[in-house]
Amino acid sequence: MKRHENPAALAPALALALALALALPGLSPAAEEEDNCSSFLVTKGASTDGSVMITYTCDGEFLPHLARLPAADHEPGAAIPIRGRDGKVRGQVKQVPHTYAVVGLMNEHQLAIGETTFGGRSELRNPDGLLSYPLLMDLALQRARTAREAVKVMADLVAEYGYASSGETFSIADPDEAWLMEMIGPGPGGKGALWVALRVPDGYVCGHANQSRIGELPPQDPANCLYAPNVVSFAEEKGYYDKRSGKPFSYRYAYDPPQPASLRTCAARVWSMFRRSAPSLDLSADFQRGVPGAKPYPLWIKPDRKLSLRDVMGIMRDHYEGTPYDMTKGLDAGPFGCPVRARDLTWEVDGVACSWERPISTQQTGFSFISQSRGWLPAAVGGVYWYGVDDTYTTCYFPLYCSIEDLPETFTVGDLQKFSWDSAWWVFNFVANYANLKYSYMIEDIRKVQTALEDQFLSLQPVVEATALELHAKDPKLLAQYLTGYSVGQGELVVKRWKELGEHLLTKYNDGYVKDERGRPRGMGYPGEWLREVLRAKPEAFKLPTWGKDGKDGRLH
Repeated sequence: MKRHENPAALAPALALALALALALPGLSPAAEEEDNCSSFLVTKGASTDGSVMITYTCDGEFLPHLARLPAADHEPGAAIPIRGRDGKVRGQVKQVPHTYAVVGLMNEHQLAIGETTFGGRSELRNPDGLLSYPLLMDLALQRARTAREAVKVMADLVAEYGYASSGETFSIADPDEAWLMEMIGPGPGGKGALWVALRVPDGYVCGHANQSRIGELPPQDPANCLYAPNVVSFAEEKGYYDKRSGKPFSYRYAYDPPQPASLRTCAARVWSMFRRSAPSLDLSADFQRGVPGAKPYPLWIKPDRKLSLRDVMGIMRDHYEGTPYDMTKGLDAGPFGCPVRARDLTWEVDGVACSWERPISTQQTGFSFISQSRGWLPAAVGGVYWYGVDDTYTTCYFPLYCSIEDLPETFTVGDLQKFSWDSAWWVFNFVANYANLKYSYMIEDIRKVQTALEDQFLSLQPVVEATALELHAKDPKLLAQYLTGYSVGQGELVVKRWKELGEHLLTKYNDGYVKDERGRPRGMGYPGEWLREVLRAKPEAFKLPTWGKDGKDGRLH
């Protein structure tokens, strides 16, 4: 369902943001598993082309509707009603005179925002707060032109209206800067929120994955660090921090103390982002494995080389490949190297607590994006929202320019309770779920189509943008029409190819066979290593009798 195209209908449009908030993980205690999303930030000095990039995998069992909100002017005194889960109005937020156009989670000024839920101390959840984190993101995108402005907008909003969600980490990017912001509530009846925001140094990359990442706060550095005035004193009042200890204040240790399970499922993803960005650092896995005394990972690092958009796509498709925790290897990956693990990630057998690995790429992803903000181009051309649905490993990212005036319809519809070929989310889920039957075979077919399409989009980007720049100089309206047609067309192309891919996989791998190039079904059996594991578990169950080898017929009498 698209956001309302009528600029006067902003209150209903924001009601859609609330609907999104109710669908997203992290908004109720039952949903807060604290391993739901992953985000990676790349500053312009760390990217090959000078782009500022952030990523966001929005993970959870929900069907996303890609949305667009046009820019609009508003009458003095206008207000936005905020409704609760019961549909009743809980309060209202004062509207501003002008709001910016938003596509997904990127606005017309190339400002993009992502998040991951870290949960934090449960007693700090404030049921009296009016604004949930999705609404904060939505309002910031409509009201801010830069990342720094977005930090201020979000801080001012929660100060006035209260913060309703649990602990959140936000990635915020514009064409010049990337900021990391963390926020948690003050508990029932409290005012405002406890928050801190840091600018990621240029030339560095940063990551977060459902665990608070900000530690010590630099002294009085408003150019690079902003925070709530009571962020330290509140922690002292609550007993989360004792300055008499002689230790410096740490936001993460005060508001989100690490737990063994969250290290394994959350810190591990940051470790993998960093080990792929800077192999030379040889970052130890000890912290994410919960080894006592292990040093936490740095908040940001300098990559060994500048990262391209392709590199960032690869990082968001990680299953710890090439490490001791490679999810495509071992008995737990099954006979065909499948990295998918059923929930719950933590489990217990015979009194022993265990956990599966939690990768960046997971089948539970609803949608993901990689934003490109490029300051050397006009905003209408410079902002690109690379969007995909379902698992990042089996999705296909396609470009949506931030100035477009329409969306590919197939990404705006769908019902979680009813399969439909008209919904892009269901098409991608069909392909991904079917591939789990014979993963090591089918993933090669999927990656072939995925790579061809994404390479095509990347190759066309300079050509498309050269034409767009010509139109920008002549007629902005024609520019918007041109980029809209291109973006919508690529989204429709992706879904068309994925439907064809699903039909191809169903035909080629029917009934467990693999058809060769001539269409003949072949039984491929199982890998020898996996068969040895089966025999170790059941040493006698599958062995054939050996009589007859000495020449005797072995007939039973």
